[in-house]
Amino acid sequence: MITAYTLFSGSTGNCTYITSGKTEILIDAGKSCLAIERALNHLGTSLSNISDIFVTHEHSDHICGLEVISKKYNIPVHFAYPSYDKAVINGTYLKRSAVRHEIFFEKKVGDVTVKSFKVPHDSMQNLGYIVDDGEDTFGTATDMGHVTEELAIELIKCRCVLIEANHDKQMLKNGPYPQFLKERILSPYGHLSNENCARLTCFLADNGVKCVTLGHLSKENNLPKLAYDEVSNLLCNNGLCVDLKVASPEEAVLLTR
Repeated sequence: MITAYTLFSGSTGNCTYITSGKTEILIDAGKSCLAIERALNHLGTSLSNISDIFVTHEHSDHICGLEVISKKYNIPVHFAYPSYDKAVINGTYLKRSAVRHEIFFEKKVGDVTVKSFKVPHDSMQNLGYIVDDGEDTFGTATDMGHVTEELAIELIKCRCVLIEANHDKQMLKNGPYPQFLKERILSPYGHLSNENCARLTCFLADNGVKCVTLGHLSKENNLPKLAYDEVSNLLCNNGLCVDLKVASPEEAVLLTR
């Protein structure tokens, strides 16, 4: 059985911890090495137990801890080649740990298999991941401007998923961000709104996904209650039910039950 936690989820940093059997991996390392180590210690483990790190894309809130982690630990860090080419070029220690893959790749790591798929975002290349231990499957897809058929089909293979509920459209439109940034977030390669996240959650619930966690909420343009209520209300209106929760920007949240 897979156990997964968000250690951090939001615009200030992202990191997801996944374990099954004797295998422990991370998806992203968008906080400092020290912060990630402390979060893992709180769960009774350590970076020294992490066998591999899988990177979604090269934006700093997903990779900023990797240089120091690579300096202190001998952990393979997996990138699709467009993000690798952007992220690794200025690193000293990360170059030693980074593994360059095609956009679609599959990697067996101990007791789990990790498979990538495309997620639309304004990065060099953004990936979602499916983690499968032969009995249980977990998926993650954040930083997505819109939901593709490919992405949705990958996620319905999972028992539990982490997906993006980045912003409330009215909060964003009436908020302090400059217009160009609002347009970027609202674009097909920006971030997913609560409204569109609710539609995706209904599709997932209708196709057998059992638990959904809403992640990567914007501190400035969303509230956990707004995200939860919009998704929950649409589920209820469609007669659907999942175990629904909201990830925290600074505290570990269990994603699988």
